[in-house]
Amino acid sequence: MHGFIIRWLILTVSIMITAYLLDGIYVADFPSAFWAAALLGILNAFFRPILFVLTLPITILTLGLFTFIVNAIMLMMVSSMVSGFQVDGLWSAVWGSLFISIVSWLLTSFISEKGRVEYIDLKRVGKDR
Repeated sequence: MHGFIIRWLILTVSIMITAYLLDGIYVADFPSAFWAAALLGILNAFFRPILFVLTLPITILTLGLFTFIVNAIMLMMVSSMVSGFQVDGLWSAVWGSLFISIVSWLLTSFISEKGRVEYIDLKRVGKDR
């Protein structure tokens, strides 16, 4: 449970960083980003697999690049449901979903399943790993 909350907060921070870096994405305050992250997680868990299966032929034809459009659609859906979180247009959503994915991946790569910070100590490589 602790790891889940940490990842939720990481997604919230990712949304706020993306809103700071991109012009087409706006976040009014931390609670808006917090609820946007919650809703994005729920939509990704339930609706993204369905959208992925429905768009599988076009995803195969575009060599997986259509997945970015699916992610952008999910981000635009969240934008329409959360007040204080706004995405202006499809291309802003595409770039936003790409930035959110990268920042989340970078920050989450340091968190273990139990919610603890993990890193590789280069001085101890090979002794216990």
